[in-house]
Amino acid sequence: PGAFIPWGLLLAGLTALSRLPFFMVLRSAKPVLILVIFTSLIHIFFTEGRPLLDLRIVMVTKEGVTMAVYMGLRLLFLVLFASFLTLTTKPMELSDGLEHLFSPLVPLGFPAHELAMMMTIALRFIPTLLDETDRILKAQLARGASFDRGSIWKRLKAFLPVLIPLFVIVFARAEDLATAMESRNYRGGEGRTRMNPLRWKMADTAALGGILLFVALLFFADRRFLS
Repeated sequence: PGAFIPWGLLLAGLTALSRLPFFMVLRSAKPVLILVIFTSLIHIFFTEGRPLLDLRIVMVTKEGVTMAVYMGLRLLFLVLFASFLTLTTKPMELSDGLEHLFSPLVPLGFPAHELAMMMTIALRFIPTLLDETDRILKAQLARGASFDRGSIWKRLKAFLPVLIPLFVIVFARAEDLATAMESRNYRGGEGRTRMNPLRWKMADTAALGGILLFVALLFFADRRFLS
């Protein structure tokens, strides 16, 4: 659908401005390709409309193919823009920005600092979890474990020796982190200062206005396509 052409141009422009390798941005969508394919197939085979191809068991319709392309591209762009944010922004900057965004709600009792800290820790733990999972998988494979044979139940049972030590490691790391934070007298966001505090500038206002205008135009184009 032509409604995604502006999204593609925006992604290409942001990639050029950030000087990131374009294929690095595209590779970030690799983990969701199976979900994109599955979603597209569901729309192709189960959307009613004008017949395009009769496979006897199921009917492929023109509307189904259109919706498959539309939903597949929508999911891909969602993942690409989300990964683009993490590729171009440091976790600490992302955390500070989130805390600054929710700071007006602090007088109402909203835990802005704690929420930002949770997000920072979660982002920091993702590569650690991936490394530990890879290490445990290799250890199990070296012991003769098989994760791609047998029925679904056998494959799930084969993953138990991976999940159990992984949970133990996660809780141990969380305990170590909590101990380290307490030993440094961490007591939440009250009274804390920053070396480089965030300040709203005119460039931020211009960027926010441009993004809101662009998203509004795409929203109306999206509604027009669906209608």
